[in-house]
Amino acid sequence: MSEETPPTLPDRLSVNPDSPYYDEAILQRNVGVRFKGQDKTNVEEYCVSEGWVRLSVGASKDRHGNPLTMKLQGPVEPYFREG
Repeated sequence: MSEETPPTLPDRLSVNPDSPYYDEAILQRNVGVRFKGQDKTNVEEYCVSEGWVRLSVGASKDRHGNPLTMKLQGPVEPYFREG
């Protein structure tokens, strides 16, 4: 019985390809993020050790075409979604 051990999630991860914390291979595995016990679907970046998430705010964009974000402090729990 050789069950594949899933890779561990990084301490910090971003969905922005220009970020040094972007990892396409991990993002393709359907990563979920719980922030303060609630699942969030609008997370642009997180950091577990520093305890923050950066959430996109609506459909607004900054002058570089990136989503406007808001940084919130609190417990962060990344996980792989099933299926």
